[in-house]
Amino acid sequence: MTFPRQAANIPSSNTPLDSPNLYLNRELSWLEFNRRVLEEAQDPTVPILERLKFLAITESNLDEFFMVRVGGLQQKRQSGVGFGSGADRTPVTVQLERIGEIVRQLVEDMQKCLANEVLPGLQKEGIVLRNPEDLTPTDRDQAAKIFHGQIFPVLTPLAIDPGHPFPHLLNKSLNLVVKLVRKQGNEPVFAVVQVPSVLPRFVTFSQDIRLGEQVFVSLESIIREHLHELFPGMDILYSTVFRVTRNSDFEIDDDEVEDLLKAVEEEIRKRRRGMAVRLQLESRAPVEAERFLVQALDLDPQEVFRTPGMVDMTGLFQIHGLAGYPHLRDPQHVPLQIPEIAAAPNIWAAIKGGDILMHHPYDSFSHVVDFIEAAANDERVLAIKQTLYRTSSDSPIIRALQRAADNGKQVTAVVEIKARLDEERNILWARELEKVGVHVVFGFVGLKTHCKVSLVVRREEEGIKRYVHMATGNYNHQTARIYTDLGYFTCRDDFCEDASNLFNYLTGFCEPPQWRQLVIAPSKLQSFMLDKIGREAELQVAGKTGRIIAKINGVLEPAVIQALYRASQAGVKIDIICRGICALKPGIPGISENIRVVSIIDRFLEHSRIFYFGNEGDPEVFVGSADWMDRNLIRRVEIVFPIVEPKLKTRIIGEILATSLADNVKARELHADGSYTRIRPAPGTVSIRSQDRFLAMGQPKMETELPPKVNLLAATFKGDKPSKTRSKKKTG
Repeated sequence: MTFPRQAANIPSSNTPLDSPNLYLNRELSWLEFNRRVLEEAQDPTVPILERLKFLAITESNLDEFFMVRVGGLQQKRQSGVGFGSGADRTPVTVQLERIGEIVRQLVEDMQKCLANEVLPGLQKEGIVLRNPEDLTPTDRDQAAKIFHGQIFPVLTPLAIDPGHPFPHLLNKSLNLVVKLVRKQGNEPVFAVVQVPSVLPRFVTFSQDIRLGEQVFVSLESIIREHLHELFPGMDILYSTVFRVTRNSDFEIDDDEVEDLLKAVEEEIRKRRRGMAVRLQLESRAPVEAERFLVQALDLDPQEVFRTPGMVDMTGLFQIHGLAGYPHLRDPQHVPLQIPEIAAAPNIWAAIKGGDILMHHPYDSFSHVVDFIEAAANDERVLAIKQTLYRTSSDSPIIRALQRAADNGKQVTAVVEIKARLDEERNILWARELEKVGVHVVFGFVGLKTHCKVSLVVRREEEGIKRYVHMATGNYNHQTARIYTDLGYFTCRDDFCEDASNLFNYLTGFCEPPQWRQLVIAPSKLQSFMLDKIGREAELQVAGKTGRIIAKINGVLEPAVIQALYRASQAGVKIDIICRGICALKPGIPGISENIRVVSIIDRFLEHSRIFYFGNEGDPEVFVGSADWMDRNLIRRVEIVFPIVEPKLKTRIIGEILATSLADNVKARELHADGSYTRIRPAPGTVSIRSQDRFLAMGQPKMETELPPKVNLLAATFKGDKPSKTRSKKKTG
């Protein structure tokens, strides 16, 4: 699979650090991330149903990319804005052209993977996707019964003529455009049939016991087979499946907002009628049908993406969710209970016993839910304060907050109603919480509240005691099963005081206080990171050892990237484990040759943020909700906090970071041209798949000792100085 790369020329060491040539384009970097997701679907070592899942994820990722990123670029183009917002300064028109090239290649590779590898592999296991014409006579009769009994009553054929304009089609809806002519021979006309999203995408047929098969047929193909029943008296000339993606990004003018909730609700209503940004169309569709849809949807021809196979693979999630077939999936994982919590009489005693670190999903998220539920039910608890950015549709944490309010406790929820694509759900939860007496706050107009903090205030024998949970991930028990994140319990006075001040800052008019432990964006976090990076460079220049490691989801902020370039020029060894977008170009002689960037894509979505600074043998470790992106450092309320307990710091350094850096199975290394190469074990070395190692840690009767390479790496973190073989250029 070959993609156009982002840069043909490697900058020289004399290139100014703010030169656009030193930055990769954000949008193209994101597409490279999605390509790595697709590689998991193409990997024959991945179980076949998991490969199907990765195809659906790749498609879902593309949907959001077009709804938000491409929609924003198209708006800029229409407004005459020449460049995107990135430091690379790539013209908007060039970005859109490259996006089109890459996405078309992605779609082609997705379809090849599905048709040539995944579907045949499923068929060998008795899971069969068929076209209606390939069904047995018995199954065809069953398909007809299903159509008449379950599908036909839901369908609404929409004629298009001077009296019936082209309908407004829902975002991401699957449709059929049909060309018909009356049997009397009048002029042909078009009609649209929307494939109902309220019905399962695939119709399931009775399992053939003799063949051991479970047969599925797509909903749109069954509708297509019976179109004549929707249009009696008409001859159907042809029909084509298509799908529309609409711009779903919006900006709220801070100066115009009087009521944030109403403003967001109004933008959501506008989003439903947002401009079309992409048309997905069957590759066999007649040119006439494409022209008709392009005109009706007010699109440019380059915004049409013909698909040589299934239009919209997100429906494959249905088949991935089939009951049974454990041998076709990743081994089931049961999260571990934290021993300190399990052995304690209650959660409060456990936290009093010492700070607790949780590495999800390997460690159970149920402890976080139990923390809020215990607070809701405990008669000694006086108040609960909670931030909510993204939560699940059936959230036990929301229910616990409601129960706490019913029990007479002071409950405050800072709900971020501007969480992109989750606005409607968060508004619904906010109203449900308000009904039972929870004090709901929507944060700031110009900032998103992205930090993850929960504070419990409890009356105890010695007086009022506070307990805090902070995390890198959302309070979402569903995503906690598939995202890797860190959670942290503490009752240290300085952390609790900061948490109280944070909530006062979010809910009141107070100025940001002097923080004791927490580092807060947007006021301090960027300068804090720049200072820490700069200190490591100063140590290196002074003949000591600088060291930086970051595990992160995105690297975009130019000021941070320039600081990393200067540290690299000074000779600081820098490792960045960045799952997604990375604008930094590693490996440029004289600029970033000491920077290594890897990305890990595996069964769990890497989501935790960890920052390690060597500090000349006295390492500092920080954890938090922020990435090195401008939105996190400038336009969001974020927190980063230190890990001060030595045992927990050692676990993060020697276990989590070391194992992640040693991954040579699921890790890919970034090159200066924006491409990634999968890392493979060197001959004679041990294969290290970091997520498998984390799954094995703590399990009984399993070998969890890390191989020598990782233990040696961990030792260097603890202060042992590695050999100084890298250059020591002065910072520029």
